[in-house]
Amino acid sequence: MSLFDDAEIISVYTRAQALEDGVLVDVSKVAREAGITYPVAVTRSVWGQYVEVPAGVIGQDEAGRLWDVVWMLRHAIRSAKAGQDTILYKLHVRNDNRERTPPLVTLKSVCGPGDEGEPVITVCMPDED
Repeated sequence: MSLFDDAEIISVYTRAQALEDGVLVDVSKVAREAGITYPVAVTRSVWGQYVEVPAGVIGQDEAGRLWDVVWMLRHAIRSAKAGQDTILYKLHVRNDNRERTPPLVTLKSVCGPGDEGEPVITVCMPDED
């Protein structure tokens, strides 16, 4: 018996609601193309900072930036230890037009249960849950 077995549920916010509200962005189609079989979503902040192209930045597009986020996730998953549910991974993201190697950014991937208990992956900023 758990401490919470008889607890009253005050509030529930599902993954489906987060996707509907735009708090999460479903990127499962691109993830499947990259070889990831679980549903994948990125947080709005990841989308805004690393997928959307900042105004005035040349040589970038959302499709390519999203591919980079997902492709590097795939490689991080393949390199992870069995059973590891949280992974930090890095990729270069260009958010300006300076001629240099774009800075490395760190993202966090969390694999956990979805609304029906199925495995799902959420990519977020390292300080997000």
